[in-house]
Amino acid sequence: MGVLVQNLSFKTGQTLTVTGVPSADSTNFAINIGHSAEDIALHMNPRFDAHGDQRTIVCNSLQDGNWCEEHREASFPFNQNEEFQIKITFTNEEFLMTLSDGSQIRFPNRQGAEKYKYMYFEGEGRIHGIEIK
Repeated sequence: MGVLVQNLSFKTGQTLTVTGVPSADSTNFAINIGHSAEDIALHMNPRFDAHGDQRTIVCNSLQDGNWCEEHREASFPFNQNEEFQIKITFTNEEFLMTLSDGSQIRFPNRQGAEKYKYMYFEGEGRIHGIEIK
């Protein structure tokens, strides 16, 4: 079951904080930010064991229904059944994600937009909070 937020007002200079807990048997979960389900600027997909990856964070974007080039991150501060917090900020050039352990991931804002209205959390886990400041 996913959590969908539409008509979000997430703009450059703001911080989106997502707090949640992956389930005990989670294989992966994803946070998607963009304009719609077919137009995702940031797909952040921590994979415990999914799609041939183990303990890897995969970031990508979806444009006109087509996936672009994946970025893989070795840092993986997620554990099943343990709370996580991800802080996301962006400019028209890149997204910056700060993870629970303080490590950071940079991913290009391939669309260059300064505002996004769509956020979707999917996968095996629960969201405890979504906040924009």
